[in-house]
Amino acid sequence: MVELSTMDWLVLAGFGLLMIGVVVASMRQKEEDTTDYFLAGRNAGWLVIGASIFASNIGSEHLVGLSGSGAESGMALAHWELQSWMILLLGWIFVPFYWSSNVYTMPEFLERRFNSQSRSFLSVISLVSYVLTKVAVTVYAGGVAFKTILGIESIWGIDFFWISAVGLVVLTGIYTVLGGMKAIMWTSVIQTPVLIIGSVVILVVGLDKVGGWAEMERLNGENMHLMRAATDPDFPWPGILFGSFIIGFWYWCTDQYIVQRVLSAKGIQAARRGTIFAGYLKLLPVFIFLVPGLIAHALQAKGLISFDSADQAFPTLVAELLPSGVKGIVIGGLVAALMSSLASLFNSSATLFTIDFYKKYKPESSEQQLLKVGRIATVVVVVLGILWIPVMSLIADVLYEYLQSVQSLIAPGIAAVFLLGICSKHITPTAGYVGLVAGFVLGMIRLVLLPFRDAIAGTPIAWIVEMNWLYYCVLLFVLVCIIVIALSFVTKAPSEDNVKGLTFSTLGKDTMQQVIQGLDKWDYIHSGIILGITAFIYWRFW
Repeated sequence: MVELSTMDWLVLAGFGLLMIGVVVASMRQKEEDTTDYFLAGRNAGWLVIGASIFASNIGSEHLVGLSGSGAESGMALAHWELQSWMILLLGWIFVPFYWSSNVYTMPEFLERRFNSQSRSFLSVISLVSYVLTKVAVTVYAGGVAFKTILGIESIWGIDFFWISAVGLVVLTGIYTVLGGMKAIMWTSVIQTPVLIIGSVVILVVGLDKVGGWAEMERLNGENMHLMRAATDPDFPWPGILFGSFIIGFWYWCTDQYIVQRVLSAKGIQAARRGTIFAGYLKLLPVFIFLVPGLIAHALQAKGLISFDSADQAFPTLVAELLPSGVKGIVIGGLVAALMSSLASLFNSSATLFTIDFYKKYKPESSEQQLLKVGRIATVVVVVLGILWIPVMSLIADVLYEYLQSVQSLIAPGIAAVFLLGICSKHITPTAGYVGLVAGFVLGMIRLVLLPFRDAIAGTPIAWIVEMNWLYYCVLLFVLVCIIVIALSFVTKAPSEDNVKGLTFSTLGKDTMQQVIQGLDKWDYIHSGIILGITAFIYWRFW
């Protein structure tokens, strides 16, 4: 069991009081309508947006899962953490469409570009994926982390995993319901530096313990390379490059979970600069989350620490390496990561349900009714998250693999439809809807067949589960693109009025003027710096 000093407890107590203060302050700013509750009144500045994007992205799958993947497979999964350029794509290219269309949700945007069926279908996909992946992974990994770090097996005869996991969900749910988007955005500003400081401490102490960067590289050997052979069974380089782009584009540019942050901006300029700030922050995870996993592998190779599974790498480093007084900062950072990602998820889920289902079928609802439904929806998602924990604990050995598999099967269809829909005004409503359905169905076929891999071996459909998961992701994307383009030739095209402001060629002059007026040389300079750093990291670890 880890002994926490008085200083550790004081740090944690101070962090908790600061969080409570922010939530109370958010509650005192009365929420008049759904814009206030779901989008913080569309008045967020670039600092808040950038910190919120980063804090929402960083969850226990990073501290636990990414460090675990670093310990097990080295730099292979770093491609997903080198996607600052993808956040820039959101800010520079997609923000003008989303923000000027004045939508609350991504399904609502699809309705304007295609039809109401597309909106409903994307809402269903998003809600199901949130509960089955994001809630489950974050909560489960959080329970594992706290149990490992604190070394507590049980309290009052109850497994400490359940106490910490359920407690985390309930506390986060309370402040999300009470404070709404304002509380989430402002607590992210507090949580982001705490999270970064805690992880940097682990990095510095770990490198010192292992004997420096060169020694860590020597002990990890070939695992230090980003690129693997095209025949690599897990991470072939063509699959990594194209597959990570497809999944990354879906996540950063079309997923409600992330895009809701930029929809809270007070203007296109603030939204873009928020993504630039988030782009800087996104350069950190490879070094503060994945590299600690490499350090843990090196330390275990030298016999200095021991852990049973890769997912215990980061918690073990906290428990074994940190001096008294520092553990409180790191544990505070862990709590910050867990709570901010969960809070963002709860709020996004409530937004999807309230705006895309309840308001759609009861358009006469008052703003106060919608607020009430939004809070109830948040509570329901919290309960579903708790109920899903026992199911996820049964498949804990493949938790991170499960998460990546599901995302690689959901992302291609959505990414293809969004990309084609914005790039060309000739993509028809029917083609967009059929593309969404086709992508989801083809993805779920593989997901359903995976548990029966052995039973179908040697049959004509065996290739569906035997194909590398990244190659299957790329294949899905290409198939959906072909389906959407082909159908657009034989189905009714939308009118010019229906796609006005929703494609590159129909973006209004007013919006373009707003984009151009908000630009200055520093936007270009900072974006260039981010791209340069990303290119250097690829060169260094190629």
